[in-house]
Amino acid sequence: MSSEDKPSRSNAGGGRHEQGGRPGKRRPASTESSGTKGASRRPQGTSRGTGTNRPPRGNGPAAAGAVDAARLAARDVLKAVRVRDAYANLVLPGLLRERKLDTRDAALATELAYGASRARGLLDAVIESGSGRSIADIDGGLLDILRLGAYQLLRTRVAPHAAVATSVDFARAEFGSGKAGFVNAVLRRVSEKTEEQWVEELGPSAEQDPVGHLAFEYAHPKWIAQAFADALGADAGELADVLAADDARPSVHLVARPGEISAEELALVTGGEEGPYSPYAVHLDGGDPGKLDAVREGLAGVQDEGSQLVARALTLAPLEGPDGGRWLDLCAGPGGKAALLGALAEIDGAQIDAVEPTPHRAELVRKTTASLPVTVHVVDGRDSGLDPGFDRVLVDAPCTGLGALRRRPEARWRRSPKDVAALVTLQKELLASAISLVRPGGVVVYSTCSPHLSETTAVVADAVRRYGVEQLDTRELLPEVPLIGDGPSVQLWPHRHGTDAMFMAALRKPL
Repeated sequence: MSSEDKPSRSNAGGGRHEQGGRPGKRRPASTESSGTKGASRRPQGTSRGTGTNRPPRGNGPAAAGAVDAARLAARDVLKAVRVRDAYANLVLPGLLRERKLDTRDAALATELAYGASRARGLLDAVIESGSGRSIADIDGGLLDILRLGAYQLLRTRVAPHAAVATSVDFARAEFGSGKAGFVNAVLRRVSEKTEEQWVEELGPSAEQDPVGHLAFEYAHPKWIAQAFADALGADAGELADVLAADDARPSVHLVARPGEISAEELALVTGGEEGPYSPYAVHLDGGDPGKLDAVREGLAGVQDEGSQLVARALTLAPLEGPDGGRWLDLCAGPGGKAALLGALAEIDGAQIDAVEPTPHRAELVRKTTASLPVTVHVVDGRDSGLDPGFDRVLVDAPCTGLGALRRRPEARWRRSPKDVAALVTLQKELLASAISLVRPGGVVVYSTCSPHLSETTAVVADAVRRYGVEQLDTRELLPEVPLIGDGPSVQLWPHRHGTDAMFMAALRKPL
């Protein structure tokens, strides 16, 4: 996913950099252009300020007759996130299919919904400044419209007058002329400055608070930016690149099911490209993977390449003694890693036990692993009741998910530093359970989709101290992957590897 530079556009408050983005900022390699921090904010081929699928005017919801289909879809996603705590990446695809938006309107709706969700913190600060009131004092429905309008003004090539006018029309249709006037006044103030100017005016000082400044600039809570900087350690100078990668919309990663289809074949039938590290990975520029024949037929699935590397690492980790073919996925839902492990187990003659305590997620695991040598147990991994003696155990532990923020647009604003302590307790308990279930000489791979040190190296160090397990050099299990640090654990990064920020450590129980 390569990121293009931010294009210029005229604005009453000043111009944009000409095809240069912010000077001195290196953009992450491998980022899809739609929605990227440094890329053209307007998806290729979309109209400037209007959509092409306008619903007919009538006596239904006022907004449906006054606003183009793309912006209406984007607004409905923001509303679902705000009102129902929904996940944008789960709501939007079904909504686009239901409303049958054409390609250009679907691209615009995706850009606006995901982009406004990612940039919420920055947008809210600008809206507060432009309105002179707290976000908490603005009606939620108006706030959705203001966020979409501000996003278009600051981060897309939609013409400023079109961004303002469509937002005002939206507010008038849904809330009346008085509220429309408020939206008009706020967005006109927003349009008086560029994004860079707003950052300089409202953000923390780059000299006095460099982490806070970057967090504001790239629309992250400061505590998350600080967690990334801590995990980078001596490479903390890459923080801007990490945040930029999070602020970009990622490509789609597919996994070719071993024994069913090769990555080369999957790339040919989907028009994608083989991934650089996992032998099963294929990358697509975009689109709805659920429409692909290979996915519908169970030949392939949607799975980040980093997650594929975690599952593969479990199968490559060296045992002491023979592999008896008893493998365990202790945190299996929703089933992506269990499916890849199951396919590999079928080739190797092994059997997988998959543990998932939530019934509906356990059912997802069953569906994903149908016809594979996988037995699903609806139990708590901390007290599974399974007989010990497993050769290989995967603990893909529940975590803050800070490593996958680029795939979950609103997630950064939902998490809190208070979440970490409870998750760390759970992670330690699950890892302890895994160590009790693995046989002497067997291996446990612990992974999280988070680089937060409390969830990664601290959990592993605690297990090594408490249970006397041997920490293996996990780098040896990822021989094709560069820039993975000094070991013995591995931290992947989106700006370096194009994957989610997966952490993994391999532990072996002594004989």
